[in-house]
Amino acid sequence: MAQESPKNSAAEIPVTSNGQLEDSHEHSFNRDLKRSLPVGLGLSETKITSHGFDSTKEGVVEAGPFPGFSASPKSSVISPSSAAASRLAGQGCDLIIPTGARAQQKSGPVVLADEVKNPAMEKLELVRKWSLNTYKCTRQIISEKLGRGSRTVDLELEAQIDILRDNKKKYENILKLAQTLSTQLFQMVHTQRQLGDAFADLSLKSLELHEEFGYNADTQKLLAKNGETLLGAINFFIASVNTLVNKTIEDTLLTVKQYESARIEYDAYRTDLEELNLGPRDANTLPKIEQSQQLFQVHKEKYDKMRNDVSIKLKFLEENKVKVLHNQLVLFHNAIAAYFAGNQKQLEQTLKQFHIKLKTPGADAPSWLEEQ
Repeated sequence: MAQESPKNSAAEIPVTSNGQLEDSHEHSFNRDLKRSLPVGLGLSETKITSHGFDSTKEGVVEAGPFPGFSASPKSSVISPSSAAASRLAGQGCDLIIPTGARAQQKSGPVVLADEVKNPAMEKLELVRKWSLNTYKCTRQIISEKLGRGSRTVDLELEAQIDILRDNKKKYENILKLAQTLSTQLFQMVHTQRQLGDAFADLSLKSLELHEEFGYNADTQKLLAKNGETLLGAINFFIASVNTLVNKTIEDTLLTVKQYESARIEYDAYRTDLEELNLGPRDANTLPKIEQSQQLFQVHKEKYDKMRNDVSIKLKFLEENKVKVLHNQLVLFHNAIAAYFAGNQKQLEQTLKQFHIKLKTPGADAPSWLEEQ
């Protein structure tokens, strides 16, 4: 035949030598492809054939015949071709994918983000745990006071704690009396200094009693000076005992309070575990028993740790207390004895022995240059 009949079932697409489609045929390809697909025809009814670039044939996309509504649709067959695949990928937005084809697509990996924690829920959980723990401890304390509950007792450790508390009260009494003595001695020294100044003034104005007033003035001034030296020793004694009582011993007693709180928690959870073990064992109670066992073990370890800490602190406190009080008691005795014996040199030597420096009256006051 002189004239070739038009091809209704296929559309030819010329391809360049390097495997790329010509730009001039891009628009016509899209139009011919859409026209060649009948209305209602999906990808399952389309056959796409592509040849490799190493052959002399051009890439061809063929649309299979539409036999009719009675015929079953054919499954799509795609021959491997990078040019045709890239071409179809670029025109994917113009094709209609049927529902069946969408259902057959495999979804990619889905990464689930970590669950966002709610701060309000965390606080509520902390409050719930604190309330439950407080309730258990309060019930344990009331049971112990009423004589119904049992408590764990370390006889040796409890005896050491009782002795420490009793000694603390006695040391506080000594500290209070020493502060009273310091106050009274300060007033006496102040009075003696004023009396010495008055005698010295009268010694200058009374010629007849010049020597008598002079002797008394020198004596009162000497007593005031020795009193200031003794006052420095007593204040040093007070400062050292105050540090021992209100810092060192108080720190140990704070650890003792933590130990007692840990003991109450331990006994409270121990009592709960004993009550659960005495009850029936079934599917409902076994998880509770296991959870109670875990909580009991946690508080037992805490109790053992605090008991060990208290024992160590009591040991070091006893050693430190003996060393500090030994030096302070020797200082107090030597200073008092030298003062009332009138031994000024021995009193000054005592202060040098313990490296005590007396404050000069008015030394703490700022100079007139600093006040400006």
